Amino acid sequence: MISQVDACDVAQAVELVRALRAQLLRMTGQLAWIERQDVTRRNGRAWAMRVEAATLRRDINEAQILIDRLQRRYLNANKHNEQRRAR
Repeated sequence: MISQVDACDVAQAVELVRALRAQLLRMTGQLAWIERQDVTRRNGRAWAMRVEAATLRRDINEAQILIDRLQRRYLNANKHNEQRRAR
């Protein structure tokens, strides 16, 4: 575990989390749109949309995992260090 997190690392983590959340919103919006479409047919367009939906679900999951890891490693650790210093 990180005992002391550099302020620069924390700032970068904050910006990366912000960017990931923005991308996550875009991807969930795209996925919601695709899921509202009729993709039960067996034509090429429906197949391509199912593939795109699966890719979006994978990317959304990966973005959530990355956000969680960044928060645990940098943001929560930094909050914990600040609380210890305040005592």
